[in-house]
Amino acid sequence: MLVGKMVTLGDWLAEAPFGLAMSSGFFSFYAHTGMLAALLDRGLAPSHVSGSSAGAMVGGVWAAGADHDELEKFLTSMRRADFWDPGFGAGLLAGKKFDALLRRLLPIDRIEQCSVPVRISAFDILARKTVVLERGDLSSAIRASCAVPAMFQPVWIDRRPHWDGGILDRPGLAGVPPGRLLFHHISNHAPWSRRGAPLDIPTRADMVTLVLDDLPSVSPFRLEGGPIALHAARAATARALDQPIDRDLVRRSIR
Repeated sequence: MLVGKMVTLGDWLAEAPFGLAMSSGFFSFYAHTGMLAALLDRGLAPSHVSGSSAGAMVGGVWAAGADHDELEKFLTSMRRADFWDPGFGAGLLAGKKFDALLRRLLPIDRIEQCSVPVRISAFDILARKTVVLERGDLSSAIRASCAVPAMFQPVWIDRRPHWDGGILDRPGLAGVPPGRLLFHHISNHAPWSRRGAPLDIPTRADMVTLVLDDLPSVSPFRLEGGPIALHAARAATARALDQPIDRDLVRRSIR
């Protein structure tokens, strides 16, 4: 740890290699993208990434080699019709349109081909537990981690059905190895969580948590808030990088 000076979040991240974990949070991939863009603007690229649901999508796409500007363009131009494909099954949406979107965006096919190690949390429905996907088809892994129950039909991997990784691993930390870690925590509630219940923020050695409050709400029916959330998260993260770390939690309002 740097001594003899005020240690900012940016100082701490630049000090040595660090991993990045991004939590689930309904349609919070806009906020994750803005946060990641702010890190990369400063030359602070994580050495490995992990995540659940929205965090898995952003981490997986970036680790695969897609530029964050490309991801931003993709998200800000996305419309509900691009992924809305109701069908018969255990969920409203079949997910085929979402799969097609991912395959057009991803420059590679498999997780193990990623230039940056990535770990994706998903929920194994039959085993009722979190599994961490580190090999296999990348689009299927991201889709499984993002498959919100009732909204999306389960994604089958190795003949087993999977749903959203945030069901049991909301922080996306299940597969993270020990070491220095920045955790981006989305404070919005998941669709299946009890409203009004506080969201616990996990702690672990060598981890600093960044929480960006007051982000606009985004949903399939309120996608117009997505670009606003992305740019707000980018600006708020840039400010947070210049703020001192006086504890293990860095909380910044976007306002």
